[in-house]
Amino acid sequence: MRLFLLCLVFVSQFSHANFDWSDFTTLLKQNIVSAEKSGIQTHLINYDAIGQDPKFTSLIERIAAFDPASLKNKEKVAFYINTYNIFAIKLVIDHKPKHSIRDIGTWFSPVWQKPAAMLNGKVISLDTIEHKILRKLKEPRIHFAIVCASLSCPDLRDEAYSAQQLEQQLDEQTRSFLANTSKGVSIKGETIFISKIFDWFTKDFAKDKKATSVLKFIAQYNMEAGRFNEYETLNYDWELNRQ
Repeated sequence: MRLFLLCLVFVSQFSHANFDWSDFTTLLKQNIVSAEKSGIQTHLINYDAIGQDPKFTSLIERIAAFDPASLKNKEKVAFYINTYNIFAIKLVIDHKPKHSIRDIGTWFSPVWQKPAAMLNGKVISLDTIEHKILRKLKEPRIHFAIVCASLSCPDLRDEAYSAQQLEQQLDEQTRSFLANTSKGVSIKGETIFISKIFDWFTKDFAKDKKATSVLKFIAQYNMEAGRFNEYETLNYDWELNRQ
C-alpha cells in the first residue's frame, strides 16, 4: 500500500512538471502559412480558425490551472515561450484588432500590460512573462521565439517548444530570423540594417551595450555582420500577422 501511494505521488509530480503541448503543435501546423505580406516574408496565422477550435479553449483552461513552480531550466524557458505565444494569440482572438495588436491598448495602457489570460489561477500579462520571467533567465534567443502577432516579429514556429528540443529550436529560430532580409538582417553596400529588437533589448545581447558587441552576437549566425562596427535599424511593421 505504501509503495502504491509513493507511485501515485511520483506520477502526480511527473505530470505536474510536464505540460502537454501536443494540441498546441497541432493547432500551429494547421493554421500557419509562410507568405509575403506588405513586403515582409513571414508566417501568417489563421486566428479565426484557432479561436473556434476546442483544443485552443482546452489549452487556455489547462494553463490557467497549471502551477509552473517546479519547472527548471529548459522546461521553464519552453513553458513560458509557449505560454507567451498562446496568450498573444488569445488577445488577438478576444479583441479582434483591425490592424495591429497594439490597437488593443492605448498609450497609457499598452496591450503588453493588459491582462492576457490566467496562469495558475492568477491573471498575467505578456509584459510580466517577457520582462519578469523570460528575460531573467538570461537566454537572449527567446527574443526570436516569442511572437507579438506582428509582421516584423520573428516567425511563429509551427510546433511547440520543448525542453528536449529547446537548444535546436532556439538555434533554428535565431538563424531563420537573422537570415530574413525583410525583418532580421539586411546588408546594403557598406551599411548593415538589423531588427529593432536589438535596440529594444540591447543589454540582453551585449552587456556593454556597444554596437560592436551586438554585431558580434549576430556574427555567430551571420558571419558578414562581423565586418561592421555600427548599424542602422530596419522599419518595424506592427501590422497583424493574420492570414
